[in-house]
Amino acid sequence: MSIVNIEGYLNTHQQLVQAIEGLSDEQLKWKADPGSWSVTEVLTHLADHSIVISFRIRDILADTKVQLPAFGQDAWVSGQHANAGSAGDSLELFRSLLHYNGLLFGRLSAEEWEKSGINFKGDKVRIVDIVTSFTNHVQTHLGQIERIKKGAAAAAVS
Repeated sequence: MSIVNIEGYLNTHQQLVQAIEGLSDEQLKWKADPGSWSVTEVLTHLADHSIVISFRIRDILADTKVQLPAFGQDAWVSGQHANAGSAGDSLELFRSLLHYNGLLFGRLSAEEWEKSGINFKGDKVRIVDIVTSFTNHVQTHLGQIERIKKGAAAAAVS
């Protein structure tokens, strides 16, 4: 069986909380340009992505055998006017889904972790891969948050 780092998955919420600690609402909503994301939009995207992987995992466990859905991240963020929302609300949804998924993960057998589905690209993906990829995806966005914070700080000095 593949090793799944459930604690690393669950710890992503705390990492995000630490990354935005002390930021004002203005800093959370700052954008380098209209086509880029703010910190609030990054957090909304991560909450959305958590919804999507939660569905994908459950679909695989249910043996539905249908192709796993894709989602248009930019369209989801802009379509819901994410920057007008609250970073705290997105983080709370993210935390709740992590917790709920963590409870599910604790019930999975070794065989269930290896169950797979077919993603929108036609590739076979196992549950263990979905969880690992999601955790890595959050790390990528933590780097993006740091870049946005630096850009906002530089813009404030100008």
